[in-house]
Amino acid sequence: MSVKIRLQRHGSKGRPFFHIVVADSRARRDGKFIEKLGTYNPITNPATIDLNVDSAVKWLNNGAQPTDTARAILSYKGALYKKHLQGGVAKGAFDEAEAEKRFNAWVDAKEAKVQGKVDGLTQSKVDAKKAALEAEAKVNEARIAAAAQAEADAKAAEEAANAPAEETTEGEAAAESTEENTEA
Repeated sequence: MSVKIRLQRHGSKGRPFFHIVVADSRARRDGKFIEKLGTYNPITNPATIDLNVDSAVKWLNNGAQPTDTARAILSYKGALYKKHLQGGVAKGAFDEAEAEKRFNAWVDAKEAKVQGKVDGLTQSKVDAKKAALEAEAKVNEARIAAAAQAEADAKAAEEAANAPAEETTEGEAAAESTEENTEA
């Protein structure tokens, strides 16, 4: 019986969610499995992976073959590195405490890197929102200025329309008074 570590698809159409399982290679993709090792949600950014590393290492040591995607996930979470360190302990290169210390240091560095990405994404969202608000404020200012300019133009046009009528009336009155003075 060939055993594989692979993904089982769950979730709705267009919104995948996977279980990381140990299954017989002859079983259907979403069918019978031996043990569930964790979950993988590729929708979130960064992808959310919950994995029981110790069980994964146990199955890898027992000969389970991971699929390509499952291998990438196991590598990302450190299961393959932990298996590698256990091989060093078996050969006598270092003791179990040193292997655990190295693994914990690696996990801490990995978590810091992931947290840095999360913080960067959060900061970029805040910056994008701030830029959108500034752009909206600029558009609103332009709209208010255009409305004020249009109102000023309308007022000036109205005054210009009223002013020539008054000047004409004054001009006619002046012309009449000039005519009266010349006749007399």
